[in-house]
Amino acid sequence: MISEKLQNAINEQITAEMWSSNLYLSMSFYFEREGFSGFAHWMKKQSQEEMGHAYAMAEYIIKRGGTAKVDKVDVVPTGWGTPLEVFEHVFEHERHVSKLVDALVDMAAAEKDKATQDFLWGFVREQVEEEATAQGIVDKIKRAGDAGIFFIDSQLGQR
Repeated sequence: MISEKLQNAINEQITAEMWSSNLYLSMSFYFEREGFSGFAHWMKKQSQEEMGHAYAMAEYIIKRGGTAKVDKVDVVPTGWGTPLEVFEHVFEHERHVSKLVDALVDMAAAEKDKATQDFLWGFVREQVEEEATAQGIVDKIKRAGDAGIFFIDSQLGQR
């Protein structure tokens, strides 16, 4: 049985994952409008991945005898700058999510809930990849400059 404290914290993370999904969907719409179909495709896949995290967390809570909840998801930004600025925002957002997940692991450790720690460590590992991927895209865009931006757009469209 999951504690009420952990259940509530994971439910908050579910809302955060849904917000992240909406954030990336908003970025996808923006990129599509700006003519970057590859970046738009990448962001749409990212949006789906974040929603998958919310589903996995809800399923976990239920398996542990708790109640998963869908809370209000705040509005996400709709205006963005250059592709570089967008991906810099993605990197910073992923760093923020990593901190949220780390706090959940710490809470599970304090509660001596090894099953929840084990479940959450998968997200810790995934966040390492998410941050590295976002940083890598930022680095590529910086190196490519204006002339290479459409090449990178094409590459990310193959995701």
